[in-house]
Amino acid sequence: MPGRNIINTQVLIIGAGITGAGLARDLSLRGVRCLLVEQKDVNAGASGANHGLLHSGARYIHSDPASAEECQKENHRLKRLASHCIDPCGGLFVAVNGDDENYIADFPLLCAQNGIAAHPLDVNEARNLEPALSDQLIAAYAVDDGAVDPFRLTLDNIAQAMEKGARLLRFTRVAGFTIKQSKITETQLVNTQTGEERHIQAEVVVSAAGAWAKQVAAQAGIPIHIIYSKGSLLVTQNRLAQHVINRLRRPTDADILVPGGTVSILGTTSVRTPAPDAIYPEIEEIDRIIDEGAMMIPALETTRYIRAYCGVRPLVGSTNGDDDRKVSRGYALIDHAHDKVENFITITGGKLTTYRLMAEKTADLVCQRLGIRQPCQTGTEPLPASAGAQWTEPGLAPRQWINLNDPDDLLLCECEMVSQNSVDQIITGMGKLQTPLTLEAIGLRSRVGKGPCQGTFCSQRITAYLYERGLIKDDQGLVNLCNFLSERWRGQHPLLWDIALIQSELQEAMHCGLFGLELTGASTKQSLDDE
Repeated sequence: MPGRNIINTQVLIIGAGITGAGLARDLSLRGVRCLLVEQKDVNAGASGANHGLLHSGARYIHSDPASAEECQKENHRLKRLASHCIDPCGGLFVAVNGDDENYIADFPLLCAQNGIAAHPLDVNEARNLEPALSDQLIAAYAVDDGAVDPFRLTLDNIAQAMEKGARLLRFTRVAGFTIKQSKITETQLVNTQTGEERHIQAEVVVSAAGAWAKQVAAQAGIPIHIIYSKGSLLVTQNRLAQHVINRLRRPTDADILVPGGTVSILGTTSVRTPAPDAIYPEIEEIDRIIDEGAMMIPALETTRYIRAYCGVRPLVGSTNGDDDRKVSRGYALIDHAHDKVENFITITGGKLTTYRLMAEKTADLVCQRLGIRQPCQTGTEPLPASAGAQWTEPGLAPRQWINLNDPDDLLLCECEMVSQNSVDQIITGMGKLQTPLTLEAIGLRSRVGKGPCQGTFCSQRITAYLYERGLIKDDQGLVNLCNFLSERWRGQHPLLWDIALIQSELQEAMHCGLFGLELTGASTKQSLDDE
């Protein structure tokens, strides 16, 4: 048909979270041409809304031994092959008075049965390692947990995939499939910002859409049973511990504290939700997280929290009750040939820690469909560090600033010490990937807006800087400010007490009073468009 924008590729991958990014890299290293599409930006779903915990596997030894073994193996592999994305901080499992003594006694045996190293520590030894631990401590074990920067991991996977020939389309959603003779012959895509339509002709289509995998499969007329489990987390202003701290009990709410550069992340919850969209942390969840966390680290009761956020776990399985933690945390690789669509595959579920394994198994199935015999390389090939991801790690910007200390390099974000030069580097990288220039996109690739002020000051400075460089025009800056600050506000409002409440009033006075903006997200953008 004349005028149609048609793209031909071997593999279409839907979803640019860590699984889709890992799959694009794996296939590209095997010489397979692939196109990666994402309805928002990278890590827009659960891949960007998690602890950043590199699991040792010890958390799942009782409820999900298969996942425990996978996590243990991939933990060691990622530390070796993607070390620049990993903080090998180690972890502790700790129990306090009142915790299940039977579970505590079984813990070392279950770890040994699953090949997971768990070294017993004397209570005093554990408190010497982590002075913030409760004086009610009764048992402690050291494990091989770590912390991972999920944004850097995803961006680096995408960067190498693109170096090998992969293409990436952001802000692009799947509008429908054309199915003929039990195969997807064409996928209709729509750019969510311009309305431009594209038609993709791919030999194999893979849905790596995470919590949205059900909706994608439904467009192909295929039902998938997915449980949506919302998890909320809190970010502390300071790093409260040097190790990952796990509560030594069966998995439940608020039993993990993960260090992330200069901050710590506390969570999480597991709340059934009907859909993956329009989710936000509830005040009741916040209270429960703090109360439970304070039992193992009392300082959590009085520390300052700068943000709350949440993501949705796509759990493939069933449970007889309301406890979603009984559903496996393993991944689901679904060959839809069983559903009479021979070239359609879904990969969903799993853990951040096991993303590479998920990508490998999916790529094996894809290559089987294509008749390609090239072996997986991601299990032995180190992940290269890309320039476009260098500012994502918490605390990295301050360290680089201190090391460089260029007096002519103006600070645009003082909380995280993100300078003008670093913003320039981010903008250059985004330009190469044809990424829309917004504050949200800059914040995704840096620590901008993620410090104690939550964008109150840096949002204005960076917006002004973008105007000065002629990179934005007209009301683009106001729209950027509204959308960026509204997103930060979603994570602030459940935490508004004490100093944070005072600061929010200052933010309101500056942005709502001075600029006449109301921080209501999409509705604000629409009101600006209507003027």
